[in-house]
Amino acid sequence: MVRLITLFLLYIAHFLPGQNFVPSQEQPPAVPREFRGAWSACVYNIDWPSRKGLSVGAQQAELRSILNRMQSLNMNALLFQVRPNGDAVYQSSLEPWSSWISGTMGRSPGYDPLQYCINEAHARGIEVHAWFNPFRALPNHSLPAARNHVTRTRPSVIRRFKNSSWMDPASAWTRSHALKVMLDVVRRYDIDGLHIDDYFYPYPDVHKNGEPKQIFPDGKTPSQRRGYVDSFVKSMYSAVKREKPWVRVGISPFGIWRPGVPAGTTANIDAYRHLAADSRKWLANGWCDYLSPQLYWRINSEQSFTRLLTWWRQQGQRPVWPGIATSRIQSSEDPGRPASEIVNQLNQSRTIGRNWVGHVHWSVKSIMQNRGGVNSAMQRRLYSEAALVPPMPWLSTRAPGTPRVSANGASVSWAPVSGASKYAVQARYGSTWRCIRIMPGNTRNTTVPAGAQAIAISAVDRFGTTGRPGVVSRGR
Repeated sequence: MVRLITLFLLYIAHFLPGQNFVPSQEQPPAVPREFRGAWSACVYNIDWPSRKGLSVGAQQAELRSILNRMQSLNMNALLFQVRPNGDAVYQSSLEPWSSWISGTMGRSPGYDPLQYCINEAHARGIEVHAWFNPFRALPNHSLPAARNHVTRTRPSVIRRFKNSSWMDPASAWTRSHALKVMLDVVRRYDIDGLHIDDYFYPYPDVHKNGEPKQIFPDGKTPSQRRGYVDSFVKSMYSAVKREKPWVRVGISPFGIWRPGVPAGTTANIDAYRHLAADSRKWLANGWCDYLSPQLYWRINSEQSFTRLLTWWRQQGQRPVWPGIATSRIQSSEDPGRPASEIVNQLNQSRTIGRNWVGHVHWSVKSIMQNRGGVNSAMQRRLYSEAALVPPMPWLSTRAPGTPRVSANGASVSWAPVSGASKYAVQARYGSTWRCIRIMPGNTRNTTVPAGAQAIAISAVDRFGTTGRPGVVSRGR
């Protein structure tokens, strides 16, 4: 009897006006996967906010504009700087408010920028990776510091180098405090990733023979420094995974591990020696969930993007998502660089090596400026449909359930799935499936462009694992 009633209801739904989608066994192609990220730096107001001391409304409007632009381009991850120099772009009991936001270190901007960013980004299906600098205290030691800033509360760990101030990584307190700050954010905020940059030790000026002109004033050898940084990176990864194993840990080292590696590559900076960054070890040992080496050079150069990316993707099993210098289009840093250079690099990031595909733009300002018309080229040729961030099968492969889907014309809705943090929406037009958008886990409905012959909704968990889609198609 129940079966007859169900068949009758499906028959009625089939013929009622507008109710012409019925459950289907059709299977769409896998949802596209690609990490499409951009860095947003607040230090020196490089990206956001555009200047210190803007009103709450102006800051929030700028951030919404960034996220709207990313959403329109089908990008899916913002690497949002939250700790540029021993300060905080969020409510913290451990460090003072950042001067790059409010205008004065220690003064509240009147809201919580990180929380606001998370809310707005997640509503658009965009991940937020909180970006920390572990050891920089001040980019210029003449900058005013709040009373509770590390330069005033712990002067014994501060080392001056050129015109900047640093928390000495050789100090157990420095490493412990940096980790404490990071875990505080992991616990209290719904971030998708934790990201650190390449300033483990500061960049020196270098003689022609490769020797640094300045020596970091700690009395330690390069080998000892690498030991401190290795220990920190390993501990950071383990600690984050204990708190929230789904939070991705990402690192962005200098793009060349050592001068001459791979063969034919030249570099003044020896990151292994000068910056204590043995990033190849971190990748090989799985001390990160992704590595974003800063491959800011052209394809045809001594520091060849192609050669470097090929080498990096041979050094471990975890994803290598290269940093790409979109900001160098038509710039004084690289005169004459066309937008096509970036398009070609993005294409290569999809084809080189065996790792999950992805890349990160330096920086989001270049996307906002549409340098050289690069946005149009990306939207037309590279980002024509939405994509999920790749999964982390080394952490979890348990798939979420299948949504129960219904559709009426262009409107589609679905029942919630336990453990879903996102939903991927696909639609078929003729014989072609498209990923329309990525929806946050608390949504239950959306619309698709008119004319869809079939619609699929897939649940995605915090590890990026996708379940079997629920599909409806038009009745005949």
